[in-house]
Amino acid sequence: MYSYDHIMVRYGELSTKGKNRRDFTNQLVKNIKSKLKGFPALTFDKRFDRLFIHLNGEDALAISESLKDVFGLSSFSMAMKVERDLDVIADVALHFIGQESGSTFKVLSRRHDKSFEHISDTINRHVATKILMNTDYKVDVHSPDINIIIEVRREAAYIMLNKINGLGGYPVGIQGRVLMMLSGGIDSPVASYLMMKRGVEIECVHFQSPPYTSEGALNKVLDLAKTLTKYQHTIRVHVVNFTEIQLDIYNKVPESYAITMMRRFFLRIGNQIAENRHLLAIGNGENLGQVASQTLQSMEAITKFPTLPVLRPLLTYDKIEIINLAESIGTYETSILPFEDCCTIFTPRNPVTKPKAEKIAEYETKFDMDALIEKALENTETIVLRSFDQEETSFL
Repeated sequence: MYSYDHIMVRYGELSTKGKNRRDFTNQLVKNIKSKLKGFPALTFDKRFDRLFIHLNGEDALAISESLKDVFGLSSFSMAMKVERDLDVIADVALHFIGQESGSTFKVLSRRHDKSFEHISDTINRHVATKILMNTDYKVDVHSPDINIIIEVRREAAYIMLNKINGLGGYPVGIQGRVLMMLSGGIDSPVASYLMMKRGVEIECVHFQSPPYTSEGALNKVLDLAKTLTKYQHTIRVHVVNFTEIQLDIYNKVPESYAITMMRRFFLRIGNQIAENRHLLAIGNGENLGQVASQTLQSMEAITKFPTLPVLRPLLTYDKIEIINLAESIGTYETSILPFEDCCTIFTPRNPVTKPKAEKIAEYETKFDMDALIEKALENTETIVLRSFDQEETSFL
């Protein structure tokens, strides 16, 4: 007799955006439509404070699972649209609570349209009385098993049971685009996730050193990026052949400075890719003090030349927090697969933790920097990953 015919989406943090609110909500709706393109019958009604998704016969549970992966969405509920009549509202609430398990409930109603003749307290009491008279449920206003949510609007009333939490944050794309350095480790996929959560659209760069790094190592990185397309429909991965530069570093630079020099090359190449792609910054998974190249002194030395801003969303996280996040977003099991990347195959025994600027300047005179970087860029392969489609490959 009764069934859910809408999903009501709540904007949450976006409601604080003032004059920019429309831009944020428009981006959110665009992202939701992209995420739900596998449900062609859906129609969308964007309001100031809500998005109403008309199901038109589509599967509400399947759509709910997809919405859980959309940044910028505070919460949502499956809803049924009914006429603004107290008895109808109570009958529908009774029907839906009868399909749930639990023993306690609470009614939360809100009149968005103040011209409706019954105040919220009257609605709450009427619905609660209907349920108490026809079921064994008890009222619990503090920690109920089921929340019955009622919103009365100008055109209709909407009946919902409970809220499903969204990911929060900002809609991907509203803050611009950033190039993320993506290795095969635990940290960089989590850093990419956190950047997306703050509304950043990401592209990725990965440095490989064949034959010292394997095809399996590259596939591992692509699998990680593919997992992240759950949150951003399309991700470009720029794969840089770093073998020649890496061997040059280890032939010309003391072992203790090899990682420092390598990371400076990473940034120079990444900076050029980002500028070519009109990206606003570079991001990575660095975590303060975790390894020798991530001391504050090393970070300062590695980034001490003109470059785009370097963003480090994991800077103050501890390793357990990072692992927990990796597990929750589905990247951890892939990250711990035993394939080495170019950061680990030539790891020095005693890497410097406080690099000296004068030594770095001296060592860099041994390289034809522009030629090496230009050649690396010419041989960079770009792989486009999509959440639904096959990957595409091109050269930068």
